[in-house]
Amino acid sequence: MTTLLLTADVARIVRHDGLAHSFRTLARYIADDYVRWSQFDKSARVANHSDDGVIELMPISDASLYSFKYVNGHPKNHRVGLPTVMAFGVLADVATGTPRVLSELTLSTALRTAATSALAAQQLARPGSRRMALIGNGAQAEFQALAFHHLVGIDEIRLFDVDPAATDKLVRHLSRIEGLKLVRCRNTAEAVRGADIVTTVTADKRNATILTPDMIEPGMHINGVGGDCPGKTELHRGVLEQASVFVEYEPQSRIEGDVQQMPADFPVTEFWRVLRGEAAGRRTADEITVFDSVGFALEDFATLRWLADRARALGLGRELALVPDMADPKDLFGELGLPALPASAVAPAGQSTGAASTAPLAA
Repeated sequence: MTTLLLTADVARIVRHDGLAHSFRTLARYIADDYVRWSQFDKSARVANHSDDGVIELMPISDASLYSFKYVNGHPKNHRVGLPTVMAFGVLADVATGTPRVLSELTLSTALRTAATSALAAQQLARPGSRRMALIGNGAQAEFQALAFHHLVGIDEIRLFDVDPAATDKLVRHLSRIEGLKLVRCRNTAEAVRGADIVTTVTADKRNATILTPDMIEPGMHINGVGGDCPGKTELHRGVLEQASVFVEYEPQSRIEGDVQQMPADFPVTEFWRVLRGEAAGRRTADEITVFDSVGFALEDFATLRWLADRARALGLGRELALVPDMADPKDLFGELGLPALPASAVAPAGQSTGAASTAPLAA
């Protein structure tokens, strides 16, 4: 049987464990899997693009477990009452191919994206960072804000969105968070001024320049989340040229990340190497660092492991007969439940049952 986890199950996990603890635990699962990078069979995600958005499949496996995520990105969806991003995923046994977990990943993707951002900032931002600019206050924004508050220690967030209603929504959700100061700003330049960390999480599917070189100050860490498919960027190439740039999986980031603007030999560092101690993260207080985050299948693999473990511990989810349970594994046709033919309808080899012959008449 396959365990089905719906959005309500994920929400119950977070409410039971607490949001701060959930972020910490999920970040640990993600870090643990990044550290064993070489054990995974990896590939860039498969994407089908249209004028309105993209639909992607994100597969990965180790020796024991296989996972994939189905995810879309349609920035205009809010006009018809749908989320920009919708996702679900499967966690399966490698040995048999049996799907063990079928889970929603829309809410979970927001959690894992924010946890990954904060995990990267722990390694790449200046120690003692307290002020973050959050550019783009849509569906992902609260998750980013709270992950950085709980995991990095951010206590002031400077907000800007071209849609004031998006900022209103964020303030409604977070204004009562103890120890977190929210500051509305009139534009991006005002929001980033004096920030230790800048997070960009915009949705438009186009080459945009949310951050320009004149906005960047020594020592900033930039968490670029919104640029995540071909033709969709947020950072002026001049920002990248003055920074140390870190990515999740280089073959995918070269296609989808802000580094798609750069020549093939532009230097980047895969983040797993920092976690393993094979490459430096931040080296000096004045260094500008960029985490060019596009989202990678390993993060969803870790998220599905976390969900499966917590659901099992809390008794959540329901069993789903996604795969037929057959007494005879070779008798798939029997699953149709058709009435059996009478024995008289089956003739021994070489004998006719009396049915009309379809052979041609002799000349």
